[in-house]
Amino acid sequence: MTQKSCLFCKIVKREIAAKTVYEDERVFAFEDIKPEAPVHILVIPKRHIEKISDLRDNDVELTGHLILAAKKIAEDKGIANSGYRIVMNCNRDAGQEVFHMHIHLLGGRKLTWPPG
Repeated sequence: MTQKSCLFCKIVKREIAAKTVYEDERVFAFEDIKPEAPVHILVIPKRHIEKISDLRDNDVELTGHLILAAKKIAEDKGIANSGYRIVMNCNRDAGQEVFHMHIHLLGGRKLTWPPG
């Protein structure tokens, strides 16, 4: 998938509407259109990276920043104390449907294990 045709890149560029939850210079977060929990936010890097296996050594700061952004959103949404889950899928067999690396932030109810 190219950056030009990527759904999430189009959301970051505001070519496709999404309910924005958080944004800074490197990260964009928005509500999932098919929520699996009362709180289901997608946290993505603004830079197009297809999947986790495409990360490079110099992406360590960005990946840490994504997780810290998810933590902040969980606090802002009031689910930090009760608990939340962050999930990252890599490739189709793991459930990745959009090939732009992203975190699913899930919370607002008791989550079961294993997830699927």
